[in-house]
Amino acid sequence: MKKITIALAFLLALVGAVIVFHQNIISSVILPQYIDWASETEAAGVKVGEPLNEAQLALAREIGIKSPEKVRLVYVDAVPFPYHNPMLKLVGEATGFIGDGIINNAQVFGYSIYVRKDYPLNTPKLAHELVHVLQIERASLKQVITQHFADLVNYGYDNSPLELEAFEANKTYSNR
Repeated sequence: MKKITIALAFLLALVGAVIVFHQNIISSVILPQYIDWASETEAAGVKVGEPLNEAQLALAREIGIKSPEKVRLVYVDAVPFPYHNPMLKLVGEATGFIGDGIINNAQVFGYSIYVRKDYPLNTPKLAHELVHVLQIERASLKQVITQHFADLVNYGYDNSPLELEAFEANKTYSNR
């Protein structure tokens, strides 16, 4: 009986160490790589993206974005993800961010909103993305990415606080 108790205690300690170590790897190794890539993706989008039209600028102002003139829409065949990085790909798949059957229609990187060309970016959907721009403007790209990855692990996509705030914009602007 004593051996079983010791074995269980050892197993429990081992599982705890793996969890802590896993979180350290994500926060110290993986997230910085993703943040660097996302910053480069934002910079590229700002250069090539289209500025918001007058109606879109008005919506961005109404949502509370301080610098709506900086926002760019980048129309792409597929929303970018650093698939070339095996660690980031693995984390993206583990968090449900990417993978078989998952289609990312739009994603915000700072002031760059990447949108699939075949995705109808109507007012409620644009409002959702603009809320993400606002979230980044309120904090920083780094802080929002860090929070979003933690939220995906803790709450899943649909219950992530950042997504819940953006989903409210879908509702608020659903009649426009």
